[in-house]
Amino acid sequence: MARRRKGDAVSGWICLDKPLDLGSTQAVGRVRRAFNAQKAGHAGTLDPLATGILPIALGEATKTVPFLVEADKTYRFSIQWGVETASFDREGAVTATSEVRPAVSAVAEALKAFVGEIDQIPPDYSAVKVDGARAYDLAREGVAMELKARRVVIHGARVTGSDGDDGVDIEMECGKGTYVRALVRDLAAVLGAKGHVSALRRTRVGPFTEANATALEVLEQMCHTDHALEVLLPVETALDDIPALAVTTEDAFRLTQGRSIVLLPRQVETLKPMLVASRTVSARHGTRIVALCEMRAGRLNPTRVFNFS
Repeated sequence: MARRRKGDAVSGWICLDKPLDLGSTQAVGRVRRAFNAQKAGHAGTLDPLATGILPIALGEATKTVPFLVEADKTYRFSIQWGVETASFDREGAVTATSEVRPAVSAVAEALKAFVGEIDQIPPDYSAVKVDGARAYDLAREGVAMELKARRVVIHGARVTGSDGDDGVDIEMECGKGTYVRALVRDLAAVLGAKGHVSALRRTRVGPFTEANATALEVLEQMCHTDHALEVLLPVETALDDIPALAVTTEDAFRLTQGRSIVLLPRQVETLKPMLVASRTVSARHGTRIVALCEMRAGRLNPTRVFNFS
């Protein structure tokens, strides 16, 4: 007999506005406890020193996390000039100082070289794995390492303000795997300066934005007063870019049993232009998602089946 999960069968997404000095795992735990949810996960780690959008999946929504990890993100951050730290944020130990204070115009001009596809070496204090261990764990132990450059995409980056000569504010839109701290490290090097991230806020992860975000304390209070479902977003929220196909009751049943279904020629022709990046299709019956499927040879083959109680 299968072991019954503890908690309630709550499914959906929470667009959490993560507070300062709280880790992503801790945030997930608090949201899960607030909803008494059976399972929970998050899409896109935020450091404790960062605030902003942390999408948290509850229940069946956890099956859609991989799709949100691929989503573009937007950050607002501040650079403090004159001090470099081991982690390139204000938590790390000071490793170098400099009297150089780049002009705002120089920063804006230098940023242009970082827009587009670039090779970026992750910071030593990052979640990248090195021989099975996290880079940040090795860095804290003083282990020397040489991380490999990764291809990332920065869609746009611009100066939005400054703190006199000592700092500058920047907004950046980027693809997955882009490190703000690595950008600051490389930008400072180009400008012949030393600097670190003094403040960081993520304002968007795919369809999750500040407009639909909820502060943790507000969320916990809503859970105490039975109003939490008002901010629970549908499971499909993370599938914003995945084409959807309405299926019949019979086909929905087949998919939930893990069996493939045959598509009509007109359905295939409708879906083909939408399947540019992948062959993934969201099969829906009425207002509910039934399964995520792969379309091949005129058939939909279920890869993730959703079970709503």
